[in-house]
Order: sequence, then C-alpha cells, then structure tokens
Amino acid sequence: MWREFFGPKARIVGIDLNPRAKQWEEDGFEIYIGSQSDPSFWKKFLSEVGPIDVFLDDGGHTYVQQIITSECVLDSISDGGMLVVEDTHTSYLEGFGAQTHSFVKYAKIWIDRINSRFCEFNTDQSGRKVWSMEIFDSIIAFKINKDSSELKSEEICSVEEAQYDGDFRAEDNVIVENKSEEITPIMQGAFSVEGLPNENNVVSEGDVMITKNQLVGLVENWLEQKPEAKDELLDLISKSCKT
Repeated sequence: MWREFFGPKARIVGIDLNPRAKQWEEDGFEIYIGSQSDPSFWKKFLSEVGPIDVFLDDGGHTYVQQIITSECVLDSISDGGMLVVEDTHTSYLEGFGAQTHSFVKYAKIWIDRINSRFCEFNTDQSGRKVWSMEIFDSIIAFKINKDSSELKSEEICSVEEAQYDGDFRAEDNVIVENKSEEITPIMQGAFSVEGLPNENNVVSEGDVMITKNQLVGLVENWLEQKPEAKDELLDLISKSCKT
C-alpha cells in the first residue's frame, strides 16, 4: 500500500518489536527492530536513518509510546514534512496509560505553544519546529517548518489614522448584556461535553455511552410498558446517586 502511495523511488522504513517483521526487507523496505518507548533506540535509529519527510506512528497506541515517539522524532522531521500519530482516540480509553498524561493532553500543550508566538507573550521560540497542527478523527498531524515556527507574530494596523474613529470593541459589551438570554444557551452549548468521553468518564471495553436525552427517552419508553415499575426505578436511581 505505502509503496503504491509514495511511488517506486520512495525510501520506506518500518519499525517493529517482532523480529519476524524483517521478512519485509525482501520487498524493498528497511526494517528496524526496537521499542518506540525506548529513547536509546530512537537515538540509534535516527542517527542511522537521518532526516525524515513523513513519519507515521501506528504502533502500540499507549500514551507513553505516542509521546516518547513524538518527542524523540520531531526534531528529525525535515522542513515541510510531518509527524502523523494514529489512533489518538485511545486518549479516552482505559488500558493505555494515565489519563493525566494522555496524548491528546500532550497535543493541547502544542496548541498553547503555537499560540504563544503572539508578540505580547514574549516567549522564546528558538529550537521549535512545529509550525501547525491538523486534527482529524483519531489522527493528529504535526507540520514542520523551522524558520516559520521561530517567527513571532506582530500587530498590524491597516486603518489610516485620519479615518480612525476610536475603538468600538467596548460597544459590543452593551449588546452582550442586552442579548444575554439568547447568548447564554449558545455559550453553554459551545462548551457542553455531554456525550463526550473525558478523564472522569473513561470508556471501558464493552461500555455503551448515551446522552442524557437518550437516557430519558429510554426511561420514558420503559415506564410506558411497565408503569408499575416506577417506584422501583426511582429507588434504583436514588441508590445510584448515593454511590
């Protein structure tokens, strides 16, 4: 698949823990055997392979594996290249590491770093290579451009002073106050996490997640069929709330 995608001249290198993966060298691939959790492996691997244009992490998907790989590999990605990490939905599942150090939380730190380029923050951007990020379902891509990522943004005013009638931004506060009944539900909806997995609501294998409205619908449907079970249901809900 990758040979067909990148073309016959592409240098394709694979990494695996299973020594049997070496068999794919017969098909023109370079195969290294090692652990993506091992910084020493990465140091040796990168010294032998050199700069990388596109790196795809589709390994064990634990947070340690994903983060160690990213931290070790990012500096070796060529300008214009990218690091792509797959199956990032594991950040919301049990069995892949401590939720406090999930890969998605790591990616959010990079979002803060990228936005820290704004001139008023006065942050040191030297040595940074990640210019931008793209986020998809279960995939996070880091795009590399060293020169651009070291730039600090500057404020630009395109309005001629003679035509400038003052700062009207404060005028909007009046509208916000007068339209609070319309604005409040929109803001609440924008920050709603209902139905979303998070560190306090980790999805285990076999779990089924439903929204509050779906739950209410199921309860109402059940009570229509078994109205005599209302007291039993209320007692069960009361006990669940106490636990």
